Amino acid sequence: MDPYYVAITTISLAAIYGLLAIGISIIWSSLGMINMAHGFTYAISGYGAWVVAQYINASGVAVVAGGVLTGMLAGALIGAVAFIPLYDKPNFPLRSLIATLAISLLGGQCLLWWFGPRVKALPKIFGFGSFHIGTAVISHEKLGSIVCSAVLLLATLAWMKSSRRGLEIRAMMQNPEGAALVGVGLRSTALAVMMMTGGMAGLAAVLLSQNYFVSPFAGTTPLVKGMVVALAGGLGSVGGAVIAAIMVGLLESITAVSIGGQYVLMTQFAFIIAVLLVRPRGIAGMIEHARE
Repeated sequence: MDPYYVAITTISLAAIYGLLAIGISIIWSSLGMINMAHGFTYAISGYGAWVVAQYINASGVAVVAGGVLTGMLAGALIGAVAFIPLYDKPNFPLRSLIATLAISLLGGQCLLWWFGPRVKALPKIFGFGSFHIGTAVISHEKLGSIVCSAVLLLATLAWMKSSRRGLEIRAMMQNPEGAALVGVGLRSTALAVMMMTGGMAGLAAVLLSQNYFVSPFAGTTPLVKGMVVALAGGLGSVGGAVIAAIMVGLLESITAVSIGGQYVLMTQFAFIIAVLLVRPRGIAGMIEHARE
């Protein structure tokens, strides 16, 4: 087992899974909603990037922008359909879970009807070159994925710390009712949250689609892995999601190298079960009554 290869693969996987998991955690901690349509956001973002590459501009910047903007629009749509009409209704967590699951299933069928069953390939936005680190070979696409994920994540965290809207989101993550009492607009903030996390899912779609094809149900596996990372890290904890993303990425790379890629999901589910048995709230999860 080449430690350089394992380390590089771990970092690249953790960067992408972290984008998905942090989005899931932020939505839950600020809106109290498990977004099962996050996989649909991922899938439609891949198609958005493909449409831009085919009909507008195939440059890397345009393709990434197409995926991110499509993810933001999809996030806003999910918020308008599954959050705003339901958030003040009884049993909102269950209602929103069912609504986002329905959006995911319906959206996947719409993508299948519109684009057909044939998979689509995105252009290699980072080129085809590679270079050596120790005994491992790192491709431009892996390095580009790491850099792009890190830049977007740092920009998102900086925006949440420095902007008024980011402060409102952080207030909702800590105490939604208290934030509403001091004048935080729930609907507008919810749309901002959904657009921000949708953009993160859109970038993850573009980066993962450098190795995998775009298809109507391409978001299913990333959604499962994002949920694994978010739950292991602790819903509501950005730091926990980062730690869990690194651990899950390391586990996936070691499993794929040592016993085969077909066992990756099995070992990841075993990992999350072990984590939740030891720490039911995850590695750094919020205490539930802190949100109440």
